[in-house]
Amino acid sequence: MTSTGAPPIAAPLGDVTTERLVLRRFRPDDLDPLAAVFAHPEVWQFPYGRALTRDETAAFLDAQIADWELCGFGLWIALDRNTETVIGYVGLCVPRFLPEILPAVEVGWRFDPGVWGRGLATEAATAALREGFTTLGLDEICSVPQSDNPASVRVAERLGMRLDREVDIAGNERRRAVRASLFVMTREVWAATAQT
Repeated sequence: MTSTGAPPIAAPLGDVTTERLVLRRFRPDDLDPLAAVFAHPEVWQFPYGRALTRDETAAFLDAQIADWELCGFGLWIALDRNTETVIGYVGLCVPRFLPEILPAVEVGWRFDPGVWGRGLATEAATAALREGFTTLGLDEICSVPQSDNPASVRVAERLGMRLDREVDIAGNERRRAVRASLFVMTREVWAATAQT
């Protein structure tokens, strides 16, 4: 394990285009459109129960840019492929909030409520899993949705991930302790089920 909590990777992650999305690294000039998405309380209902402030969004953005430099991978900002509008994020990150499972890589997503229900999280997370197992060469990827967030639990299930166990995530200065569902997928299972 590296000091970042990430497992070693085969190669750095690049940008990806899916049928409906452009998924690329975060840039400093993403702050305004990302802050507009994060201003919707529904986006951060789990775990914060509120929207993020502009300052919190700026700190999130800075952390994503730094993680790419440290780890060679990270979350992508998600843009609608037709309009180039920022609609959220998806990608791979180190779940440092759950130190007992490190080294580990988590697939995660958050989208503007205006695009919910269109399968975009599943489409984007499918691309993230593919890149994680092929480009990064990971052996396993997890997802850790809050147990009381049925929409994200359903996405993990649609991805073909297996529920491993329920876990408790300690509270911090921004949120209370939460219960989450730890889903996992191995490279072998992904390879046997991946659509080509």
